[in-house]
Parts: sequence; C-alpha cells; structure tokens
Amino acid sequence: MQSKLYYQDAYIHTFSARILKQERDETGRNYIVLNQTAFYPTGGGQPHDTGRIAERAVIDVEEVNGEIRHYLDAPLQVADTEVSCTIDWERRFDHMQQHAGQHILSAAFDHLFGYKTVGFHMGPENLTIDLETEELTKEEAAKAEELANRIILENRPIETKWVTAEELSQYDLRKETKVKENIRLVIIPEFDYNGCGGTHPKGAGEVSAVKILDWEKQRKNIRIQFACGLRVIKKLGEKQEVILELTNLLNAPEKDMQQAVIRLLENEKQLTKLLEQSKESLLQYEAKELASKDQSVVTKVFENRTIQELQKLARMIAADHENSLAFFVSTDGTRIQVVLAKGKARTENMKKLIGEILPMIHGKGGGNDSFAQGGGEALLTGEQILDRLLSLMN
Repeated sequence: MQSKLYYQDAYIHTFSARILKQERDETGRNYIVLNQTAFYPTGGGQPHDTGRIAERAVIDVEEVNGEIRHYLDAPLQVADTEVSCTIDWERRFDHMQQHAGQHILSAAFDHLFGYKTVGFHMGPENLTIDLETEELTKEEAAKAEELANRIILENRPIETKWVTAEELSQYDLRKETKVKENIRLVIIPEFDYNGCGGTHPKGAGEVSAVKILDWEKQRKNIRIQFACGLRVIKKLGEKQEVILELTNLLNAPEKDMQQAVIRLLENEKQLTKLLEQSKESLLQYEAKELASKDQSVVTKVFENRTIQELQKLARMIAADHENSLAFFVSTDGTRIQVVLAKGKARTENMKKLIGEILPMIHGKGGGNDSFAQGGGEALLTGEQILDRLLSLMN
C-alpha cells in the first residue's frame, strides 16, 4: 500500500515517480507503471483520476493483476525514468465530495428506515444509489436528506483505517465487507462505518451539501438520483436559468408558473381537439368530392399524405357508397403507400389485390377482403400502380 499515495494523502496534487515499465495492452493502448502513484484507478463505484505524466495526458487508470496502469494519449518520450505527475484536482475533489456524500446519504437512509444501499454509480453528471426497498415516500426522502445535511453541517470527521478481518467485529458496519484482507474502513464516528477503497475528504463539511433530485423503481429496489458538493451549485444554476427563461416565456412569476403551465397545456388540448375535428371535417368533404363523379372506382395519387389519412378517406367512401371501390396511393419520392377499400355490395377481394401489388415495390402489408393496405419502395409511380390495379379488375 506504500506505493498508493492516494491512500496516504487524498489531497496530493503533484508528485514524482520512477517509470517501472511502458507497454501496450492487448487492445493497443499505451500505458506506464510507476513505482508509486497518486492516480486513483477505477474501482468501488468511483471513476479513475486524470491528469498528466510528464508531457502526456492520463486518460484512464486501471489496476490490472496487481499493477496500476496509467493509460496515456500517446507514448511517453523521456530521457530518464523519473517523471513529474499532476492530478486533475478539480475532478479528484469532485469524486471525493460525491463519494463521501454517498456514504452519508446511504447511512442516513439506513439509520432512519433500515433501507440498505445495494448499488452505487458515480457518473460525470449523475450520481445514484439503489435502496433495498420497493417504495419511498417524499417524507422519507426529505428526512434522509435533512439528516445527511445535518451531518455535513456538523463537519463530522471522516477517518480511514486499515483493519484485519478479526478486528471487524469491533465496528458496527453498515454492510459486510467484500474483501477479507487489506480491509480499509471509512469511518464517520457514531454515524457510519463502511468498508471502502475510495478517496474522501477529511471532514463531512467539505461535502458541502447533498440534494436528492429524483427517484424511480428499479426492479425490487428504489434508485435515487442525487448530487453533492459543487454539483449542487451547478445544478441549481442550471435550473435557475431554465426557470428565469420560463418566467419570461410564460409571462408569469416563479410562484405562479405551475398554474400558468397547466393553463397552457389545457389550451393546447382544446386546440388539438379543434384541429382534429377540423381535419376530420376536411377529410369528409374531400371524400365527398372524390366520390361526387359517381364513379364505381375512385382512384387518386397523392403526395406526402399519411397512411392514416388515406385509410380514413377510403373507409368514408366505402361506407357511404356500397357499390364503390377506393384505390389510393401516396408517395414521398422514396416510399410509397397503397390503400384499397370496397363497399359492401362489391365482391372483389382487397387482400388479394394488394397481394399482387406489394411484390412489385418490395413491400409489406395485409388486410382482409374489404380493406387492405401496404407500403414499399417507390419502384413504380402512383399512376403505374393504379393502372395495374385497374387491369386486374378486367
């Protein structure tokens, strides 16, 4: 553990180290191994550190077969084996805040309701824990958040300690440790005792704040999305920008915004309903116009009409004119849609007719003897399809 400087001091920004080897892994990525490192490798739910080693960027850090590999953006060109290293401190401290905040929030749910944390994920934007419960109320979430922030406000110390498996019985662990040797405990005295290999600040006050953002059911657990530290301030700023923009768009103060949105949605529903009614009236008028010439077969080629509109037109004509057939085609230049319908006095089979057309356009479709539809590639023009249909009638 002496070579893992991040365990000795999580606040190390820069350090020097000796290159033990520089190679490529099985995927061709460049990496080096140092005799000591402050770069934290991905593990325990915490992402890896980034930074620089000499003139190269560290883009990934992994522990593989007992060695910590520092993956670089390009091979390192050095005259000697001693290199200077710099940690991306902003990223590291963010991870420290999030990870410590997760411990505190998980412990709060455990203390208050006995809800165990069974999953943890830390991403660049989102932070989640999975609680071993199928339900979570707003009141429970608020109480856990309040307790977590009280611990932060009290600036409880966050301690780390290496123990043996035999010594674990001295501690009231929140959950059983997975490892049985080199066991590292992260301790918030009289609040949380948990096995963890991540980096954490020295005091809970450095977490700054914990804010629960949302939660949802995941199988038999509840997944909570939350933020800690500087991410809380960032998300507050983002949400405030959205709120200010919405207050201008809605012409309503923040406290009245909910009612303004409700009114807007209700108006939209009414307008949508009126629009649908108008469309239906226009389609009925169009159907009457198409059938007004008193022809037994009503045909037309449309451009960029939806299949739903073709279906409605065909059904209207077939319903009002029992001796009629309706053959409609619509194309957008690359795709073609075909709808066939018949009145109840006709004997032709629409499914059979469209079955003759679809192979010509590499299409798919179906229906029954009264109504059929399908679509495919525009390998024929609409007029050619109608001509083929009419020829099949003879």
